[in-house]
Amino acid sequence: MNKFQLKIFLKAVYEIILVFLQFFIIFLHFFQWEFIPQKQIIQVSTLSYLVGFLIIIMAFIILLVAIKDLGTNLSPFPRPINNSNLVTSGIYRFTRHPMYYSLILISFGVFITKLSIYYLFLSISLVLIIKFKIVLEEKYLNNKFKNYLLYKNKVKN
Repeated sequence: MNKFQLKIFLKAVYEIILVFLQFFIIFLHFFQWEFIPQKQIIQVSTLSYLVGFLIIIMAFIILLVAIKDLGTNLSPFPRPINNSNLVTSGIYRFTRHPMYYSLILISFGVFITKLSIYYLFLSISLVLIIKFKIVLEEKYLNNKFKNYLLYKNKVKN
């Protein structure tokens, strides 16, 4: 394997790791492990639970709209699929990464309903993983679509 092939291979592995970690962290939101302390930061109130639940609902709606707007361009990987188009309409007129941001909002909504260190850790971890994915994805989009830089400058985050 030459250096060029190794570089391509390592990039692909990096993408797979990011996607795996993203789904793994999302998966962990649905389970309370007995061996992981669920220490609460403060006591959950009805108000905090309601606010967290409303954030989850709102973010889930944004997620569904983003999925609909992406259509056949949808992929869990940061690299755009071969025959994809740059989507700049619908919710993508307002933000470049509504799916990622909705996942983060859902995660923070879960944290607000639980107010535990475990869910705070999951939310922060998800933010970091998604940040890495966005940086990589934007490089790919910039290379693939001539008008991506124009779109990026027009639509901030």
